[in-house]
Amino acid sequence: EKMTWAEVKQALADGKTTALIYTGGVEQRGPQDANGGHNQIAYGTVKAIAEKLGNAIFLPVLPYTPNDAEAALPGTIGITDELLGAMLERISEQAITNGFKNVVIMGDHGGGQPKVYQEVAKKLNDKYSSQGIHVYYCDQVYFKANDDFEKYLADNGYPQDEHGGISDTSEMMYLDKDNTWVRRDLLPTAVGDLYVNGKAQVGPNSPHNGITGDARRSSVALGKVYIDMKVDYAVRQIRGFIGSH
Repeated sequence: EKMTWAEVKQALADGKTTALIYTGGVEQRGPQDANGGHNQIAYGTVKAIAEKLGNAIFLPVLPYTPNDAEAALPGTIGITDELLGAMLERISEQAITNGFKNVVIMGDHGGGQPKVYQEVAKKLNDKYSSQGIHVYYCDQVYFKANDDFEKYLADNGYPQDEHGGISDTSEMMYLDKDNTWVRRDLLPTAVGDLYVNGKAQVGPNSPHNGITGDARRSSVALGKVYIDMKVDYAVRQIRGFIGSH
């Protein structure tokens, strides 16, 4: 989005023919995390992926993904699966028209994953592969990275975590260079529905604050571990895709 058309044209001529489409999302993430956290994380992650790949350009982060707003915890702005699919298809085809030979779609929010992304990637890959153009869905940046980071937390004595917890908050802290995304003064009280025997205890005594887990031990260091994991997994998977054609 910060490049001119002339710069994009030159980059394509120089071999940067892979387009990265990363979706974010706007949703409540507990009192301590800004609602646009998915967009902040998506931008930081896809920028690092593009830099590490060396032959890719990332498109502007798509800021809306499937979700539903609720008045009790205002801040979520969601779209439907159908809208997401239509937007991913349109954006991918626009990237192809611009001259990209490989298009990779991926997301930071679980809404629509994997179904919508898989369906769009397959539909467009079937349509364009005969022309030497391919569309892929990179799932490891979300599913494998999430699972492996949860294991990392458990192995290192951190509490089980989900929405608005230690993983989300740590990623945001790591990327929060100007201290505008995470309210650090609220971290000492950033506790939500805790896990007991692997199940979040949601009941009459729930704080109903949008946190599932305990974000109090969130840190920049943990955020770096998680972001690095996402970037490494994505780069490896994308190189596997492109290397097969």
